[in-house]
Amino acid sequence: LVGTENGDIIHQLEYRVSRLEGVLRLNKMITESGGKIFASNGKKADFDATVEKCKEAGGSIATPRNPGENDAILYFVKYFNTYAYLGIKQSLIPGKFQLLNGVPLIYNNWYSNEPSGKGEE
Repeated sequence: LVGTENGDIIHQLEYRVSRLEGVLRLNKMITESGGKIFASNGKKADFDATVEKCKEAGGSIATPRNPGENDAILYFVKYFNTYAYLGIKQSLIPGKFQLLNGVPLIYNNWYSNEPSGKGEE
């Protein structure tokens, strides 16, 4: 009986999460890649505020690690017609970049002579 009750609760939660994800997709607030959910509230903010909002939501600022994740972020850039902050920073070596936690950047998809910091990377 206990197993059945837990199964029912899990099924109800899965159903509710599915409905909520559907509403967010309809409102262009989330997209998915490789099992990760990428979300945006569509509002403009500075980098530090963006990092904080992501933490408050239980996530982290987007850092594309492959073409699919890059496309998921690009979805928001195109939809909101704006730039996106990424969880990447310049390392101590000029022209080299790393994740915010200091791990070297492995994947990038920048245009030639980028990043320039002008939002066209």
